[in-house]
Amino acid sequence: MQFIYKNKCFFLVIFLPLIVNCAPMVAVGVGTGAGTSAMVSEDRRTSGIFIEDESIELKSSRRIYEQLGNQLQVNVTSFNRIVLLTGEAPNETVKEDAGRLVRSIENVRNIINEITIGEKSSLASRSKDTFITSKVKSRFLASGKFQINHVKIVTEKGVVFLLGMVKREEADSATEIASSTSGVLKVVRVFEYID
Repeated sequence: MQFIYKNKCFFLVIFLPLIVNCAPMVAVGVGTGAGTSAMVSEDRRTSGIFIEDESIELKSSRRIYEQLGNQLQVNVTSFNRIVLLTGEAPNETVKEDAGRLVRSIENVRNIINEITIGEKSSLASRSKDTFITSKVKSRFLASGKFQINHVKIVTEKGVVFLLGMVKREEADSATEIASSTSGVLKVVRVFEYID
């Protein structure tokens, strides 16, 4: 019975963020099959870089898990080959090891290691972060101030990280919207400016 419960929890942790991240695409009428094509066609990254970012995320996550196992809870986000690491590690050594492992992945341009030292976040905490991310995305969409897929959102313990290739006006709008969203404690900009 405990095994089934753990599998259900694992399913929620893994797939809930994916389901929530699809909400903006459903809201604008993009079907599942067209979702990736639409996102790539409107993305400021080339399709090659878009695919490379996905590959960097998968390779980094796998390498961290293979080398460090369950010592830490880490999220890997790559945008234009700049990698943001968030989550929790038990000590500075494990945090640095995670950064070193990601640095060894081909085509990574830069790493922003925002892993905090402390206990792994709970399922409730991660669910709350997922909810905050969905609220910010919904508010981005409602504002109509920029293309929603120009800004990637990562939330960790109420801190919202904003990534993307944006104009300064878009960055300011995204920051204002995110920082005024309920539940957001702080906004960290990890943007590349195109103007």
